[in-house]
Formats: sequence, C-alpha cells, structure tokens
Amino acid sequence: MKYRDYYKILGVTRDTSAENIKKAYRRLARKYHPDVSKELKAEESFKEVNEAYEVLRDPQKRATYDQLGNKWHAGQDFCPPPGCQPVQGSSNFRTTDFSDFFESLFGSLGGISSFTTGRSKFQFSSNNQAIPIEISLEEAYYGGICNLQVQVRELDTNGESVIRPRNINVKIPVGVTTGKKIRVSSNQSSPDHRQDSGLILEIVIKPHQLYRIKGRDIILTLPLAPWEAALGCKIEIPTLGGMVTINVPANAYHSQKLRLRGRGLPGQPPGDQIAVLCIVNPPADSEAAREVFRFMERKLPFDPRLHWRKQTQPK
Repeated sequence: MKYRDYYKILGVTRDTSAENIKKAYRRLARKYHPDVSKELKAEESFKEVNEAYEVLRDPQKRATYDQLGNKWHAGQDFCPPPGCQPVQGSSNFRTTDFSDFFESLFGSLGGISSFTTGRSKFQFSSNNQAIPIEISLEEAYYGGICNLQVQVRELDTNGESVIRPRNINVKIPVGVTTGKKIRVSSNQSSPDHRQDSGLILEIVIKPHQLYRIKGRDIILTLPLAPWEAALGCKIEIPTLGGMVTINVPANAYHSQKLRLRGRGLPGQPPGDQIAVLCIVNPPADSEAAREVFRFMERKLPFDPRLHWRKQTQPK
C-alpha cells in the first residue's frame, strides 16, 4: 500500500493547531466538492481531504499517525511498523470510503466519528422500522461519517441470546435531505440464526441558527438598513459553502427574494440559496435620531397605506 501524507493533503505542517486544521479542511472541502468543483479528479481529492481530516482532527488518531515519524513521503510503499495494531471496531459494519493505508492504522471503522460522537443509543432489531438520526445542516451539505452506538442482539458462548453495544460508522451522503433513509447492513445472527435485515436510519436535519430548509433550497433572512434597501448596495452574506457577495438593487423592498443559484444543498440539480430581505429601522432612542425621522417625514411624500385607500374608495 502507499503511504499518505495527511498533513501535505491538507496543506498544513505537523505543528498546525486543531483550529487551523479545521480551517484548511473547510477550504479544501469547498474547493473539491464534487457537485460544484471544476478541478480535475475533484471527487478523488475530496475523499483524500476527508480522510486526512478524519485523522488529524482527532487527537488519538493524530497521535497514532504522528508515531510513524516524518521519514515517510507521500506515495512511498508502506508497511505498518512491528507492533502497530489497528484500532478495531465491529467488522460487521464497514465503510469503504477510506484507503487501505487508513485501515491498516485504524481498522475498518476508524474509531471516533469525523463529525459527531455520543449520539443516542438504539436497539438494533430486524423489523425494518426506521430510526431517526439527527444531523446538522453542515453535515448534510458536506457529507461524511458519523458514529452511532446501537444495541445488537447476538448469541454468547453458551448459546444464550444477549444484547451487546456496538459502535458503527454511518456514511452521510453529500446533500442528504430530511426523510432520506439509509440502510446499514449487519452480519449479526438473530437468536434463531436468521440474518438480520439491517438497521434503517431516517435522516432528520436539526434546526439551524441562520438558515431554513425548503427541499434543497436554503433560506436566509437578510437584514437591511433602510438606506441600503433604498440606495442599493453590495453585501457579503454567509452560505453553506462560504461567504459570497451579492448585489441588493436600489428600491429593494421588504420580503423581496434574491436567489443564489446552486448555493443550496448539493444534488441533481442542486438547490439554491434564497435571501429574503428584511428592512430594519434603526432605533429612535435619542433626540438626534428622532429628528432624522422627522426630517424624512417632512421631505419624503410617502404613504405606506395608499393602496388601502385606493381599494376602499367607492366606485
């Protein structure tokens, strides 16, 4: 197998802080995201970046990786040093997104989740009932691997049916939406020696502080000062893929929608991000501020209820 230089993949040094590793990952994940990237071999690079981050974000995995030293170079033939034992998980649940090099060090599961740990414990059964699993909107956008602990029924050495905990890694597809069902297969035998049909998870995206979700579209409320709406402006706004600059036209109005094509959840086709304008008045909490509003009242012949009178006038 070939050695992988995870630091080189993320473009950081061995003494880089965890926070800067996260920043490097976010930048590269946006660059190589398969649904938006025009880079050659974007999907392959995206997987390499995710694998590197899976190792370097976790202190235990990073320490294990660093023990190999810095004598190796990317692409060299690699054999684990004597005594190097992978972190073993349950071999009944396997992810194929990581390289042989990764699995030689960390096993087929790779230990702790790349996104979230400590999710709820579920009992694994064969009745095909979907179990809801909550993920963040960012997890839905970037995809990745999350860790679950489930209770699996199996036979002990005496042939008795017992329930034991198992940690499993679940692949979260890029662009997944609420209601999507994911099947995680199992090789565990039921008490009567029939094969379980697998664990079915139903995705639930948690509410977000900034965004609302409508299908694959992401909706953002964009506050504007009255003069920004009246005169027009350029504003930098957040999206799931990073900050972008939009043009607010002059004479913009409250609840007007500005659409950013392809900035929603990835898919075929991808969703859009919709910025809903919300005009916010500054507080009139001083005499000077109140005088500004009085000046506007005198100088601007504006009646926000004029349409009422037109509609209620007798014909």
